[in-house]
Amino acid sequence: MSVSVEKLEKSMAKLTIEVAADDFDKAIDKVFNKQKSKIQIPGFRKGKAPRHMIERMYGKEIFFEDAANELINQEYPKAVDECGEDVVSNPEIDVTQIEAGKPFIFTATVALKPEVKLGKYKGVSVEKADLDVTEDEINAEIDQERSRNARTVEVTDRKVQNDDIVTLDFEGFVDGVAFEGGKGTDYPLTIGSGSFIPGFEEQLVGFEIGQEGDVNVKFPEDYHSEDLAGKDATFKCTVKGIKVRELPELNDEFASDVSEFETVAEYKEDVKKKLTERKEAEAKAKKEDQAVKAVIEDSEMELPEKMIETQQRQIVNDFAQRLQYQGMDMNQYMQYTGNTVDQLLEQVKPQAVERIQSRLVLEAVAAAEKLEATEEEVDEELKKMADQYKMEIEKLKELMGEREIKTLKDDLAVQKAAKFLVDNAKETAAKKTTKKAAAKKDEDAAEEKPKRTRKTAAKKDDETAEEKPKRTRKTAKKTEE
Repeated sequence: MSVSVEKLEKSMAKLTIEVAADDFDKAIDKVFNKQKSKIQIPGFRKGKAPRHMIERMYGKEIFFEDAANELINQEYPKAVDECGEDVVSNPEIDVTQIEAGKPFIFTATVALKPEVKLGKYKGVSVEKADLDVTEDEINAEIDQERSRNARTVEVTDRKVQNDDIVTLDFEGFVDGVAFEGGKGTDYPLTIGSGSFIPGFEEQLVGFEIGQEGDVNVKFPEDYHSEDLAGKDATFKCTVKGIKVRELPELNDEFASDVSEFETVAEYKEDVKKKLTERKEAEAKAKKEDQAVKAVIEDSEMELPEKMIETQQRQIVNDFAQRLQYQGMDMNQYMQYTGNTVDQLLEQVKPQAVERIQSRLVLEAVAAAEKLEATEEEVDEELKKMADQYKMEIEKLKELMGEREIKTLKDDLAVQKAAKFLVDNAKETAAKKTTKKAAAKKDEDAAEEKPKRTRKTAAKKDDETAEEKPKRTRKTAKKTEE
């Protein structure tokens, strides 16, 4: 195999990869041996026909496509290693010569890691974090733990109130006609949870057990079902039961049940310690983020579109995997949100660009400051991974291979670069946020989230629909196929 590189505009390159004719013929023979058992021609038992007879009947090209795929998958990674270029996108493959008895030639058009011209990276400004933990924050954390340990108690002597859990029968009608998915029996609904369409839950407040009544609502204009969007509906409802969540009392017994401590005072002190550690970690991440963004703004780089596309697909693939862990697939998500894969790819494009820029400037800082991971640091990280996967470190190294271990080493250098930026940054007082500005920020953040979806008026919002692909600087790596 030989490879030549033609540099193109905007950090693109074309690799021309030539595979010897003998290797091409071996690939054809390999494909033939895989497929011969499925082929039957007159005069031969199934799977017993020789290659030349099959080629005579079906044409010499019958095995070419599969042989080409075999060689591309086998030789392209070798070509990337041999050419010494820093490839950062999936390849666009084009076969230029495929003939019996001749070398197999194909090209791979790829993006190369672009040059970064660093601007100011020492002494950038980051906001000073407030690490003080207030009594209110401690109490809020403890109240969450109490809520997790609450018990559900039946109530029989009063009407429905906010935060109650009601057992509900209902059926929805539009213009007097029941609609599909609008009926439920013995449905547990927490009043005030926002699980149903706006206005539904509030109207149940004041219902008595056994009471039947109508709840009149209007479906949102952007409701996922076009048949119901914007329409008035009436739900005939019956409250069959009321339950409340009863929080445990905050005392020494509770403290010993939920922690390793015997008294409330000790438990509170531990909660304060953990909140402080959490704030410190969040502050560290925020400072890194601010420092990296400041360096990006003062640096120059031109990102190849193919590099961005590869990162977009990586983000969406990661998101799809997370959905699977939660019992949902991408087709369901697309159905609920009304999005297409192309729309989702476009949504994550700014995130993909930011990931790439962050990685590139941190790599550039690491190079400028000669920040590298030592062999001891790499081995320490590998040991953590081996312990996590419960395997011998040598076996893990074998499974990872040289390329993945090099990527790990690069990741550690990038982490050092992020720390370097923060250590050399200037802390400034945090800007005070007015209530109006904070409300606007929350409103803007809410608008950026994927829209909440409801399969029917009776079913809970799919929380997964709110999940966005997450940005993690460490995973913003170069991609090689």
